[in-house]
Amino acid sequence: MNNRIKFYQSIKFKIALVFALVLLVTLEIVGAVFVRQLEHQNLSTFKNQIQLQSYVTNSLITELSRSDETAADLRIKTILDDSDNTNTAQIQVIDNKGTIRGTNQVNNQSIVGQKTTDNNIKSAIYNSRTIEKNTYDSNSNTRYYTLITPLIKSSGNNNSEIVGVVYIKASLDQVYKNISSITVIYLFAATIAIILGLIIAIVISGAITRPIEEMKKQTMRIARGDYSGQVHVYGNDELGQLAGAVNNLSVRVEESYESTESERRRLDSVLANMTDGVLATDRRGNVIIINDTAASFLDMPEDQALGQSILDVLDIHKDYSLRELLEKPDELILDFSDDDHNMILHAHFSLIQRESGFISGLVCVLHDITEQQKIDADRKQFVSNVSHELRTPLTSVRSYIEALSDGAWQDPKLAPKFLKVTEDETDRMIRMINDLLTLSRMDSGTQKMNTELVNINELFNYILNRFDMILQKDEHPEKTYTIKRIFTKRDLWVDLDTDRFTQVLDNLMNNAIKYSPDGGIITCRLYETRNKVILSVSDQGLGIPRKDIPHIFDRFYRVDKARSRKQGGSGLGLAISKEVVEALGGQLWAESVEGRGSTFYIALPYEPLAEEDLWDEV
Repeated sequence: MNNRIKFYQSIKFKIALVFALVLLVTLEIVGAVFVRQLEHQNLSTFKNQIQLQSYVTNSLITELSRSDETAADLRIKTILDDSDNTNTAQIQVIDNKGTIRGTNQVNNQSIVGQKTTDNNIKSAIYNSRTIEKNTYDSNSNTRYYTLITPLIKSSGNNNSEIVGVVYIKASLDQVYKNISSITVIYLFAATIAIILGLIIAIVISGAITRPIEEMKKQTMRIARGDYSGQVHVYGNDELGQLAGAVNNLSVRVEESYESTESERRRLDSVLANMTDGVLATDRRGNVIIINDTAASFLDMPEDQALGQSILDVLDIHKDYSLRELLEKPDELILDFSDDDHNMILHAHFSLIQRESGFISGLVCVLHDITEQQKIDADRKQFVSNVSHELRTPLTSVRSYIEALSDGAWQDPKLAPKFLKVTEDETDRMIRMINDLLTLSRMDSGTQKMNTELVNINELFNYILNRFDMILQKDEHPEKTYTIKRIFTKRDLWVDLDTDRFTQVLDNLMNNAIKYSPDGGIITCRLYETRNKVILSVSDQGLGIPRKDIPHIFDRFYRVDKARSRKQGGSGLGLAISKEVVEALGGQLWAESVEGRGSTFYIALPYEPLAEEDLWDEV
């Protein structure tokens, strides 16, 4: 945007214009008074010049008082000729009867003896008063001064008699020409004075506005964020003090800006590195600040959230209004979970309030409680499962003990069976409690792993041989099976906790035998990849439904609860196995096709060792 000020809009022009106008008005007033006074002075001088001398007036009175009019008229003409005034245009002498007795105009002597027709002369005769008038002749474009003076004859006893009047009509052109000439000279001088005054005003206004212009440029630099410039101080007057104040302001603003910018960067760093999401709004509830965490929680780009209502951003516009949030800030639980992921947020609202009490916005802090909610749900489910799992064997034990107490202990056939069931149920509860203790120690990190370098070929083969021996020693097994081995011929040495890993393989084999059909084949494989050792156990059972595969390693989870409980499972074996494998740095997962069996895989970290490395281990 162009902020350039036009010259006629500048304060320099305005100061010069005001100075020139003041000078012009002053000169006009002085000129008007001067011209008026000059006119009055010249007119007074002119009037004094054209008036007849007193001796002339007395002579005229004497001649008008004579009875011989003819002789008197000749003497009046002689008197007028002797008193001719170059400034006088016309002089007439009129007696008290209104007859013109004489005139100084040579070419107009014919009017002598005629009656005057001038009403002003008649009025002067009848009223015995002097009449003075300025007239203008439009035909000749001439101004005239007319003076009619009564001629009064004094007599005894203080009586007086008017014998006639003297009519003088003089041209004022020369007077006004002199006034006009002087006025022109004055106007020329005034014009020169105004021009010189305007130049002086421009120079003075420039000297005044130069510091102001520099201060304006400095303030514009400050507005752009440039605080390096300084205003030159020309003196110790008010403008100099103002320039010093602007320089001081520039330093203070720079310090304040640096402090504010530092605080802003610190705030941005805090907001960017917070694990909680933060949103801030203006007083209309529109989002003006949102950190990366909040944008991630809400799955919304930052630029999309800015400017939107917080009710729409948090999707609570159906349940809450902005007035409700402002009047009574509350804590809300917001569920943004969908099919792909879970997201539960705790929203805490607080007001942005000034000292005066004016509310200028809201701050909303979002805390991710998804894991906490999951832990709470798992804890509730865990307590429910433990209670349910322990209640069943305890109820069974109590029932058999009550039966024994009621006299069944005396029955030689029933008593051993009841005691055997009680023992089995007690062993089942002990195993469950031991499993729970193991999981608890793993969760808390207190379960120690006594690792050693083990030939996993021999360990896996040893465990499988044990299951073969169980089948061979049992003359009447409930279920028969065949173990098929597919092993690499190369010895694979892995760091393992032998006892814990044996427990894992036992769990996998027991599950494979448990869910395999009678006479089924259990296939066990052992092979290596570039940096992994892979073990797998496959059965020919019913398999696991696809929807249940992600949950089979959860605690107390069973695909078929009724059948699993009937077969003595606690729902903790696979959970413990997964914890042990992961503690060893490996992975445990399952693949299954419903109706065709399941395969469980164990992947352990493996680094091939040379023969001398094995001797070093020994």
